[in-house]
Amino acid sequence: MSRTASGGVAAETAPRHAAPGRTTRPPGGGVRPVAAPFVAAGPSGVAVRDRLKGLTAADERVLRLVGAHLGSLAARDLKVRCGAGLDHDADRWAARKRELTQVSSARWAGSITKATHDQWALARRAQHAHVQGLEAGVRTLEHRLSLPIGAEGTRRAPGGYRSRREWFHKSRRLGILKDRLTRERADRDAGIVHVVRGGKKLARTRHQLENAGLTERQWRQRWEARRLFLAADGESGKRYGNETIRLTPGGQVSLKLPALLAHLANAPHGRYVLTARVAFRHRGAEWADRIAADRAVAYRIHHDPERDRWYLTASWQRTPARTLPLQAACARGVIGVDTNADHLAAYRLDPHGNPVGDPKRFGYDLSGTADHRDAQVRHAISRLLHWAKRCGVTAIGIENLDFTADKTREKHGRKKRFRQLISAIPTGRLKARLVSMAAEQDLAIVAVDPAYTSMWGDEHWRKPLTSSKRKMSRHDAASIAIGRRALGHPIRRRTAPPRDDRSDRRGHRTAQARPGAREREGTRPPLTERAHDAPSRTGRRTRATSASNTVRDTRSTQGRHQMMLLDTV
Repeated sequence: MSRTASGGVAAETAPRHAAPGRTTRPPGGGVRPVAAPFVAAGPSGVAVRDRLKGLTAADERVLRLVGAHLGSLAARDLKVRCGAGLDHDADRWAARKRELTQVSSARWAGSITKATHDQWALARRAQHAHVQGLEAGVRTLEHRLSLPIGAEGTRRAPGGYRSRREWFHKSRRLGILKDRLTRERADRDAGIVHVVRGGKKLARTRHQLENAGLTERQWRQRWEARRLFLAADGESGKRYGNETIRLTPGGQVSLKLPALLAHLANAPHGRYVLTARVAFRHRGAEWADRIAADRAVAYRIHHDPERDRWYLTASWQRTPARTLPLQAACARGVIGVDTNADHLAAYRLDPHGNPVGDPKRFGYDLSGTADHRDAQVRHAISRLLHWAKRCGVTAIGIENLDFTADKTREKHGRKKRFRQLISAIPTGRLKARLVSMAAEQDLAIVAVDPAYTSMWGDEHWRKPLTSSKRKMSRHDAASIAIGRRALGHPIRRRTAPPRDDRSDRRGHRTAQARPGAREREGTRPPLTERAHDAPSRTGRRTRATSASNTVRDTRSTQGRHQMMLLDTV
């Protein structure tokens, strides 16, 4: 990792998850393998949301009572599931469902047990990631403590600590991390997870309301809203795809009441019909087609206490679009995108890897609430996709970033601001949003290895493309490197030899530099120097070639020996 001039991140040396496909090790030594680019799979699910407008006081009272009752059942079921640990099996799952059915219904019980299982599995994944982070911190501390004080580090490994005082405090922290790691490993091996329904962050906020700017009543409203449970999975073949929470084509919402609250029903068969009407403006036609065919649609009702609004979210699965081959996706060129903490730097490249036009920048502000940050990311992606459609390309190249191992303070020491910068880049959310939104525009997303893109892009593309009318930044050059890697071209910008010195005489041998490009006729690199990420040469030399080389070397050696004899005489 290296800090860039305008606050972005150049992700060169940090370890990443290798993308599937063939890897290529560039020559030169000390350079890690570069994974081959691949086309990301499209989204497999859809979710839309609309506000429940016009709810009466009676409707809100029923929703709160049902949500609180089912929430208490979900909390009890989660406790049972966490207590079972790794010994849980299908029989215990069925026993939990039978117990919940007696106080709710069979479908509510199925939704609760499935949500409990998903929450436990998510906690297990988070626990595994936490163990990996502790292991990375322990390794870094042990390495730095083993070095002499003041030892200089390299780009691949940090050096020793700067003073004895810092070395002493880090040695104590190493002991703390080892204790935590031992405890977390024991919990992982035993299948013990720690889950807080409503969120651990909100639970801790209860002890510092003044710092959070909340009153006790406001906190209580948020806590109760988080712990409500009003979600039901869909079921194909049933009326409108869901029997528990039903939404008709006209927008009428009704829900099946639990057995203990059946006396609140205002419709036959123990159902309660809300006065609010729902109309999905986004993907409304697709949703209407599904419920007309009685295909499964899952619904979730949730409350926003800050705005005092109720929302209904509908979600369903769909068959992912067929992934195009890499060559077909990049047949019309590609747009390379460099992800930074405050903007997306993009550049258009033709199929031969030549930059076309001027660079583009799509900024976003990641300060404020989570909804504001999500809106900023979606707006930046929308502008990027609209520009890609106007350019006529069918693929967007982006780095396959993952900063999981780089957020620990043990790796970057006192660079707290730099660690905050890395954590601020919305890698996971941006990739998910980009893949789902690009699929609607019939654009393919090509994921590339982020190794050395900023460094090599700045080395080979920033200066040649800079002019009095075009300002090139490090991020713009990195976007060109990303686009070239997505197309399968080496990042290095090769210059053509003089016209009369080309092996094919008057033909243009290189496709990386156009006739009007600046510094096109620069000094040609030596024959033995290859591009940093050029594919390894395959095949073996023929016996005739080897024999001719041997004869040529022998004659050269004999000639040198004859010259030495003449000098001696």
